[in-house]
Amino acid sequence: MISYITRRFAEIAVVLLIVSFVCFGIFQYLGDPVLAVVGYRYANPKVIAEARQRLGLDKPIYIQYLRFLGKALRGDFGFSYTKIRPVLNVIADRIPATLELVVVATALAILLGGASGVVAGVRPHSALSRMVSVASLFGISIPTFLSGLLLIMLFAVTLGWFPASGRGETVRIGFWSTGFLTGDGLLHLVLPAITLSLYQVAMILRLVRAEMVEVLSHDYVRSAWAKGLPRVKVICKHALRNALIPVVTVVGLQFGEMLGFSIVTETIFQWPGLGKLLIDTLYNNDSPVIVVYIMFMALVISLINLAVDIGYGFLDPRICYD
Repeated sequence: MISYITRRFAEIAVVLLIVSFVCFGIFQYLGDPVLAVVGYRYANPKVIAEARQRLGLDKPIYIQYLRFLGKALRGDFGFSYTKIRPVLNVIADRIPATLELVVVATALAILLGGASGVVAGVRPHSALSRMVSVASLFGISIPTFLSGLLLIMLFAVTLGWFPASGRGETVRIGFWSTGFLTGDGLLHLVLPAITLSLYQVAMILRLVRAEMVEVLSHDYVRSAWAKGLPRVKVICKHALRNALIPVVTVVGLQFGEMLGFSIVTETIFQWPGLGKLLIDTLYNNDSPVIVVYIMFMALVISLINLAVDIGYGFLDPRICYD
């Protein structure tokens, strides 16, 4: 296992190097960040030249990249052009909001989608199973921006139960700002978390249902029924455990995807997270933040994939990485 993890970390390092190179090259040709720094009203040639020299953008692209790479190896990822702050600080300020949103959305998706999928899979031909399957189609088919707007119209505008935007009151614990410890923060979290989880609920539901139907038809499950084992034990221990392997893969990948690209949800609800940060930096062409952001998400997704692969061994002892 140790040798496998070591190899995976080496692969992750190579992936990050490739991602940084590609991103650094692409974003050099998507606009001039100097114009965003000095402002279009004051963009005369002299000011532009001075700003470009001060930012090091007057050097050839390969020198800029090597300089960026050398500093990155020392933990220095540069400054944001527009916020005039270290890039890592800019990204770190937004991580708590997105992580809390994604954790709640994932928990909702696992609880609702997993439970509904098990119920539908145990009795696949029942009326309840058909109703659950049809309902899941709505969760998959309705775009996130539409479901978010509908939730705002119903629960924020019409009923007034929940706030329509923002993160609400937060409490700072060290470097971490959380909304879990305030009632206002929890109320602000409800609608965006539901919006972000709807597609995941539907997908997990259908996946768990399909896997349960397949697993319940295997001989070892039939043998468990024939031995007279309790219904809960057969379903949860023998069937559900083996049906969870593909589900764990999907949940892990979707967690990483939501963490980095919950752009639509955060934009609709004006949630101050990583997705909103990405939109703002793309608009201002703040390339240092964009490059480090994409590298950070590549690292997170790679680590989640590694954790998922290791988790296979706990779910299925037959899987071995030595």
